[in-house]
Amino acid sequence: MSHRLEAAMGDGITLLYDFPASQAALAKVVKDDSGTPVARRFEAYVGGMELANGYWELTDAGEQLQRFETDQRYRGMHKLHVYPFEERLVDALRVGLPECAGVALGIDRLLMLAGGYSTIDQVIAFPIERA
Repeated sequence: MSHRLEAAMGDGITLLYDFPASQAALAKVVKDDSGTPVARRFEAYVGGMELANGYWELTDAGEQLQRFETDQRYRGMHKLHVYPFEERLVDALRVGLPECAGVALGIDRLLMLAGGYSTIDQVIAFPIERA
């Protein structure tokens, strides 16, 4: 993304959506018009800088449990640390979650755009050099 797509974006707004299903994590997966499974994720860029990202929430407890278990099997087979999954999330999904979506907006990045700043250190309170 950062080397190919972001580098090729112009100065305007770019919206990316319907990511590969493998990039779903907690997002709902649906089939697009051609029948290909896609993750209902989206990202908004301005001038090649990611400003916001979001997704339609996966509300199916069984599907979420299966994804967690698949990830744990993959990590185990590849000798990676296997993290416990969040059972409370699966339990909450079993109780019921209405259809919903969410967006994370980078306020620091929005400030960069509004103020014409070129680096994030110019708008955050504690850059790593001062942490």
